[in-house]
Parts: sequence; C-alpha cells; structure tokens
Amino acid sequence: MSIIEVQVPQLSESVAEGTLASWKKKIGEAVARDEILIDIETDKVVLEVPSPAAGVLVEIVKGDGETVVSGELIARIDTEAKAAAAAPAPEAPKAAAAAAPVAAAAAPAGTASPSARKILDEKGIAAADVAGSGRGGRVTKEDAVAAAPKAGPVAAPAAAKAAMPTPPVAVALGDRTEQRVPMSRLRARIAERLLQSQSTNAILTTFNEVNMGPMMALRKQYGEKFEKAHGVRLGFMGFFVKAACAALQKFPILNASVDGNDIVYHGFIDIGIAVGSPRGLVVPIIRNADQMSIAEIEKKIAEFGSKAKDGKLTIEDLTGGTFSISNGGIFGSMMSTPIINPPQSAILGIHATKDRAMVENGQVVVRPMNYLAMSYDHRIIDGREAVLGLVTMKEALEDPSRLLLGV
Repeated sequence: MSIIEVQVPQLSESVAEGTLASWKKKIGEAVARDEILIDIETDKVVLEVPSPAAGVLVEIVKGDGETVVSGELIARIDTEAKAAAAAPAPEAPKAAAAAAPVAAAAAPAGTASPSARKILDEKGIAAADVAGSGRGGRVTKEDAVAAAPKAGPVAAPAAAKAAMPTPPVAVALGDRTEQRVPMSRLRARIAERLLQSQSTNAILTTFNEVNMGPMMALRKQYGEKFEKAHGVRLGFMGFFVKAACAALQKFPILNASVDGNDIVYHGFIDIGIAVGSPRGLVVPIIRNADQMSIAEIEKKIAEFGSKAKDGKLTIEDLTGGTFSISNGGIFGSMMSTPIINPPQSAILGIHATKDRAMVENGQVVVRPMNYLAMSYDHRIIDGREAVLGLVTMKEALEDPSRLLLGV
C-alpha cells in the first residue's frame, strides 16, 4: 500500500482560506493523475484540486462545505489499490418477483367492497377474518358492520399499516414563499468590499456625455479588416481603455491610491475590467494597458470573458489594478454611480448608447450618445482633476485618431 496525501494548493497572500465545494469522486473510486477531485472557492476565484497520482480515493479528510487553508490535508489516495468491483445486484427484486404469484395464490378468497373495507380498516379487522355473505364470499357492508374484532393479536394489520413509512407531505405555502440561501464566499467578499468602499472613501461622481458616432463609423469601416488581421472583433472597450489611459497619464492622481495618510502614485497603469460571471462580479486586470494596442486590449478582454464564464480566472488575474471600468451599458443601464474598487481612487462607468436629439451649430440633430460617470475619492482627487480627466476621455472617444497620435 502506497498512500499519497491530497493537500490544498498554495493560496495567494491576500487569500487566507477557502471553502470546499463538492467532491467529484467517492471513497473507493479510481482516479487518474491530474483528474479534478474537488473545487475550492476563495474570496476571488475557484481553484481546482487535481489528483497528484493515479490510484483509488481511500479517505476524505475534509467534507463538502468545510473551510480549509493552504497546505491542509483534505484526502488520501492509494496508488497501488484498485477500485472495488461493483457489488452484484441484490437478489431481493428477483425473490420478490417470484414471491408475487405465490402471495397472490395464497390470498384469501373473500374480498371486501370499498365501503366494507373502509369500515373494517377503522375497526382494525382484516377482510380475510370476516365470513362474507356476498357472491363468491364477498364481504358486504352489512358483514363489516356486524363484524367484531377477535381477541388477541387481531390488530396486526393495523400495526403493519402503522409500521409502513409515511410519505412526505407537501405543505402548501401559497404564492408568498421565502427561501434562505447562504452567501457564497465570493458574494460575501463582494459585499464586504463594497461596504468598505462606501465607509472609507469620500465618493463623488461626475458625469459627461459622449457622441459615439465617430467610433461607430470607424468600427464599421475597419471592423471586418481588424477581425481578419487580429483574430478578434473590434469592440468599444478597447477605445474606452485607451481613453482612460490618456486621462490617467495627463492626471496621475486619478491613477493613485491612499495608504493610511500617504498618497501612492503608481508608475504603471493597470486597468480593471468589471466582468459578470456565474459566481458574481469579478474584476480581472489588464496590466500595463497604456503600453498595449487596441488589438491587444481586445484580445485580453475576450480572454478574460471566456475564463470568467468557465470559472478559470486565477488569483493573479484578479490581483492589483490602479483604475477600473464598469460597463453597465451591456445590460441596458442608462445612468449609474459606480462604486470605487478599494484601494483604487476612481472608477469609470459606461452606459447604453442611445440616439438622442442634440443641438449642433444651432441645428437639432440625432446623435448616438453615451453617458459616462466617473466616481472618485474626494479625499485626494479634487473636482478639477476629476472633471478634466473625464473631459479628456470624452475628447479622445469623440476623435479616436487622438488615441493613435497621443494628443
């Protein structure tokens, strides 16, 4: 016998513990090397625990839903054992099937009418113990009324009936129902951080509007060529990220963070992109976004979206960030005040693009407009920097060529 221990993988420094999901294997089942045994849900991601070797799962030390830490023992695998063969099916069904005709043959000749059987059941008398006066010895209602219980163990049928398991009874609660479900570890962490942001930061939001026409025209003109050249669709998020980088470079305080009584200015721009996943909101990080092309940014966003959908985001994907972008417009949001993602000091909110009547040169024209909202920490960011930063984004988006020329 050669036993190998299955341990919790090393967690990130920012993640203290995790929660075991459900085991994918049972004790006694064979496992292959690198086969996923269980998922561990942390504050940020879901980690898969693969089998370190092929063998048989002989012991589960930590069960479903238990809290674990890095390096903790959760199971043992015997690499020399073989999975037990499936036990032969019990002969009970066959025996029962064979006994059925015998029981039918041994059944009493006398039977009872429905009304008679009801009376006999109330008295605890078996129909076979009553001499029926009906055709073929059938027990009539009159026979049941006149029947008297025998002395001794006559109540056996009633006792047998009482011994039978009572089926569960569904209780009708009407239309007003409630269901209490515990928060997942990720949802609880999201709630904690949102409350932390609102209680710590002096949040203020500034708004502006953007004419999306030039970007839409550029996308229509070069979208097909872009996809053929880079293997990814030309979306709008690449432009928004580059516009945000332009503003952060011009106003570095928007890219800073607070650490106690210190302001930390970051010499790099890491943009967090809020992505909805089956487990909740996650914010993967595009690192050094200011040094990336629009094509590289679009590829990274597509990669994050796919990984979030499949639950494959790693802790490294979600760690860090100096500024965030949230796109509620994909769900139809028209206006919002996004909450800052600590320890960052600002976040950009993008909304749905709608045709609106605008006045240009004294004429009313229809333009595809998008409302931008930027929430910022007023403790370190003054209104001037916040407003001018958002104006910088607006100007870059309304004239995309500026993003290419860096002006």
